[in-house]
Amino acid sequence: MRLLQGPDFWDIFRRLERSAFHLEVEDAYHTPDESEPFQKFLTGEPDDFEWHKPWLDLVRDVAANGRRIERVRIVTVPHVDYTRWGLTVAPLNIDSGEDIRWLPRSLLAGVEVPSDDFWLIDRERVVFTVFTPDGTFSGGAETVDPVIVERCNKVRDTLWSLAIPHAEYVKS
Repeated sequence: MRLLQGPDFWDIFRRLERSAFHLEVEDAYHTPDESEPFQKFLTGEPDDFEWHKPWLDLVRDVAANGRRIERVRIVTVPHVDYTRWGLTVAPLNIDSGEDIRWLPRSLLAGVEVPSDDFWLIDRERVVFTVFTPDGTFSGGAETVDPVIVERCNKVRDTLWSLAIPHAEYVKS
């Protein structure tokens, strides 16, 4: 595995040819970068989402070049505060070109789900997201190991077919 940090991590999106799929398996992420916006959500304060602009700009660039970014978020119902916040932020990602789907844990009976978040890039390489003990995002661990790539492709296909598109999910 190769550790990708800083610009090297973000370059995986600029260099992708077709698609990037992200699996998120945690109910909450305690990243310091999101701490202030999350607290604003909890207290009902307005948010200008300036903190989110770099990601949204990157998604727009990827989508404008005919490539896709997909995300499945596995969630517990009833939702924790972090998931409720994610549901309010998701439309910004979607408007920028990202396809987000939600998958309640109750729909996973008999489905094996990995314990780690990952990005599947062009269905050819996997980048596991890496966090420090305090929750700080520190990059990704990239592999092209064919066994791991094949496994993550199967996980992606299974979970994508079960997951509920954002617009449909928020109506339910």
